[in-house]
Amino acid sequence: MLKLKNQTFLVTNHGRFYKFSTAAAIVDTTITHTHIQEVSQPRFLPSLDPKFYITALLSSRNVSHIRQVHAQLAVNGVVQNLTVTNKLIYMYAQHKVLGDAYALFCDMEEKDAVTWSVMVGGFVKGGDFTNGFGTFRELIRCGVAPDNYTLPFVIRACRDLLDLKMGRLIHDVVLKHGLLSDNFVCAALVDMYAKCRVIDDARQLFDNMPHRDLVTWTVIIGGFAECSNASESLVLFDRMVDEGVVPDKIAMGTIVNACAKFGAMHKARLVHDYICRNKFSLDVILGTAMIDMYAKCGCVDSAREIFDRMQVKNVITWSAMIAAYGYHGRGREALNIFDMMLSSGVLPNAITFISLLYACSHSGLIQEGLRFFSLMWDEFSVRADVKHYTCMVDLLGRAGKLDEALNLAESMAVEKDEGLWSALLGACRIHGNLDLAERAASSLLELQPQNSGHYILLSNIYARAGRWKEVAKMRNLMTQRRLKKISSSSWIEVGDKNYQFSVGDRTHLQSENIYAMLKSLSHKLELAGYVPDTNFVLHDVDEEVKVHMLYTHSEKLAIAFGLIATADGTPIRITKNLRVCGDCHTFSKFISAITQRVIIVRDANRFHHFREGTCSCGDYW
Repeated sequence: MLKLKNQTFLVTNHGRFYKFSTAAAIVDTTITHTHIQEVSQPRFLPSLDPKFYITALLSSRNVSHIRQVHAQLAVNGVVQNLTVTNKLIYMYAQHKVLGDAYALFCDMEEKDAVTWSVMVGGFVKGGDFTNGFGTFRELIRCGVAPDNYTLPFVIRACRDLLDLKMGRLIHDVVLKHGLLSDNFVCAALVDMYAKCRVIDDARQLFDNMPHRDLVTWTVIIGGFAECSNASESLVLFDRMVDEGVVPDKIAMGTIVNACAKFGAMHKARLVHDYICRNKFSLDVILGTAMIDMYAKCGCVDSAREIFDRMQVKNVITWSAMIAAYGYHGRGREALNIFDMMLSSGVLPNAITFISLLYACSHSGLIQEGLRFFSLMWDEFSVRADVKHYTCMVDLLGRAGKLDEALNLAESMAVEKDEGLWSALLGACRIHGNLDLAERAASSLLELQPQNSGHYILLSNIYARAGRWKEVAKMRNLMTQRRLKKISSSSWIEVGDKNYQFSVGDRTHLQSENIYAMLKSLSHKLELAGYVPDTNFVLHDVDEEVKVHMLYTHSEKLAIAFGLIATADGTPIRITKNLRVCGDCHTFSKFISAITQRVIIVRDANRFHHFREGTCSCGDYW
């Protein structure tokens, strides 16, 4: 039973050929005899050699050609050849004609492991995961042993769906059939666990693999970076090179992205040197990744050097450079890059405008931001989504235009998400608008009731207003819901190592020297005019206790250690997991003046470059 190009079906019966025309894709056995007309055998090329048909299938340029070969197979009786039929199913699947592939699959009286693999793989590659899993279950029920071709396909489906439960079931099947030692299967499992953010399981499988190829190394390195453990990614990269595995451009792109997440300038320089030594060309993918790496390691000028050296730039490259200037607070330069982009003939996309609006927001460029928001659709036919609206709410909110920000949020046609309400709540924190803060927090807690950060932010707003009963209420609510506050941590890069500090930390080997340095600095700061801002101590305690608590903030401990451990005149590079508080911001400005040191702080939102008593953000962050 075959569907031909002209919608004619051929049915063979004891050597006779019948035809009928129908719009249906499958012939039903209830079709009456009046619908069928006997015809003479079509003039197909007679051949009983399976290689002839395999060659014809491989040279098929479209579905029509495949169906013509299919017809010849049926007429000449070769369709019963398992190798040929498997290739036919494969070709249908390759051209995403899964209905025809599955109809042929179901009609087959004999199937081997290749047949099942081709059908499962065809469904998964075509994005039909439901039928892919269903066919795999049927394979298991039929007692067919899955092989190292079938299993990676179903594991990939689990990865793409982030279906950890199904992934673990497939892992059990792998163990049952003794295929865990197979590199293809094990690498697929490592990839699945890494993408599902179960990185410990991925690492255990990886470490037990008898042989690890470049793809597997790349997967595990990228997995650790995605799971917020970029430092381990860098360790694994060094181990990979030591074991003689030579990275390709994809692997280098992965390690560059890990450097960007980690924010370690020393490692970024080493990776850059490796790229230069091995003469990797700065194509669009690798070059754009390096722009992002240098920008997120605190050196936007190095990012610009990479950008200027690239021979070919696409819209992602231009957008990355705009974003780099944006989170370093250099909004005007971001706008200049946008003008250059237009002059080069590259049209902006949605991501470009997110980068632009973010740059305007963090540089106080209100009118420019409003203009770009209007231009998006009017001149470039880019429709605003919730991220663009979030940038605009942030832009207006930071500038104190809370009513305009709220009106924009209420008038937007797209669905509001937690990012938009978080931007509005952050603006309320800056400007102390309690009523609007409560409204924004209420919407946030509906969307993300288990996110402790929302409770903390509202609690901090209450504390700034001296409303301690409400502060206690929020903390009790967190206790009832078993939520924990995210503790403030800061990391400082000294040489090729990173050191972590938490609030009031005394675990460092040089703790005595660090606190002695802070005490020494306090006298110089007082003479320079620094007064601790105890409004940023969000506890109902005595003023003296508040001052002491301020001096033990994690970034201050990191700065004190940096002054001890690094040479005079060298920058101090710090990464913080939360937003820098106002007092630490002021403290850092004074320290940069009295010590003549550049202090670069990467917080949860942006970069701050403190130099000679000023900050690159212009106190607007």
